[in-house]
Amino acid sequence: MDERERFGSTSVKGTLPVFGFVAPSGSGKTTLLRRVVAELTAKGLRVGYLKHAHHRFDLDVPGKDSFEIRAAGAAQTLLASRARWALQVEERAREDDPNLDEMLARFECERLDLILVEGFKHAAYPKIEVYRAILGQPPLYPSDPDIIAVATQDPLPTAAHPQTLPLDDPESIADFIMELS
Repeated sequence: MDERERFGSTSVKGTLPVFGFVAPSGSGKTTLLRRVVAELTAKGLRVGYLKHAHHRFDLDVPGKDSFEIRAAGAAQTLLASRARWALQVEERAREDDPNLDEMLARFECERLDLILVEGFKHAAYPKIEVYRAILGQPPLYPSDPDIIAVATQDPLPTAAHPQTLPLDDPESIADFIMELS
C-alpha cells in the first residue's frame, strides 16, 4: 500500500487533506512551513494552518477593549475587521492537550483545499518529520508509523526510513503534499 492509499482518507469532515510537520523545538518547522505555504499558495491552493502551542498565548494586547472585556470574564471574544476576524474562546485549564480532530473541525472547510498542522506529534495523522542531526536528538519516525516522509539535509541514522525530502527545497515538499492530496 502506498502513501496515497494509506492516507487518502485522512481528512477533515471527509473533505480536506491534513498533513502535519513534527520535530523538536528549534528544528525549523515554522520556517519550513512558511516556505511550503508560500509554494502551495503560489500553486493556487488555499491552505489552512493549525499550530499546537505548549503555552498560553494571546491574540490581543493589554489595554485594548477586546482584551479588557475578555479579562473581565467574556467566555468568547470575536475580533473583526474588514480584512480578518478571530474568535478567542476561553477554556478551563485542561490536563490534556487539545484534541486534533476537535481543532480541525473548527475550520471553514469550504474555503480551504488542505490543512497543514504544526505539532500534535502524538496524534495519528500523516506527518512529515523535520530532522536535523545537529540537534542531537533521535528521529521520531522509528516509533511513529504515521510519519510518511522526513525533510532533512542529513543522512538518517537508521537504514529503514520513510521517503526523504530535501529540507532546503520547499517546492519539492509542496509537490509531495500535492501528490498525496
